[in-house]
Amino acid sequence: MTPIGILGGTFNPIHFGHLRMAQELGEGLDLAEIRLVPAGYPPHRDQPDVTPQQRLDMVRLAVSNNTWFRLDEREIFKQTPCYTVETLTEMRRELGPEQPLCLLMGVDAFWSLPTWYHWRELFDLAHVVVAHRPGFGGAERAAGFPTELHEELENRLCHDGKALHQAPAGMILTYPVTALDISSTRIRALLRQHLSPRYLLPSAVLDYILTHNLYI
Repeated sequence: MTPIGILGGTFNPIHFGHLRMAQELGEGLDLAEIRLVPAGYPPHRDQPDVTPQQRLDMVRLAVSNNTWFRLDEREIFKQTPCYTVETLTEMRRELGPEQPLCLLMGVDAFWSLPTWYHWRELFDLAHVVVAHRPGFGGAERAAGFPTELHEELENRLCHDGKALHQAPAGMILTYPVTALDISSTRIRALLRQHLSPRYLLPSAVLDYILTHNLYI
């Protein structure tokens, strides 16, 4: 079966770094679709200073012209912390035990994985795909990782994206993507300084931010 990609985050705001990573992973791994899941109450970050509806609106604008991307609203309006393991459990119930799922994340998120709620159970529910910059080698990849995460990496690492199509969950794949040094933090800082973040995020999203006076 063709895997489904899942990309979560606060998307505060969503930008080209998120979108380009998703696009390259989707194409390179031949994913059926990519579901973007905005978090309502992120357990590892401060509560965003814009409303859940505004973040949802911005993601919808960002993905509106790409039929490959699908906006998943299941977390955004929750009033309690949104745990990835619970979201994946819901998806697994909906899609069945055989559907391959790929949880997409960057290296920094992967490094912090042992701090996530019931993090080891993630591998029972999905593959983990770690996007990294080109040239990010094996020794550099493992350096500094917590011991328990390094053990999972050694036991689950696969080197061929086609393997993700053959099992519903359980593997770790690292995959090079274009390095775009863009962050939501930097975009918010530019806006607070009355500087333009144009060309860092979709024009429709920037227009929405300016129209609603967000992050100022």
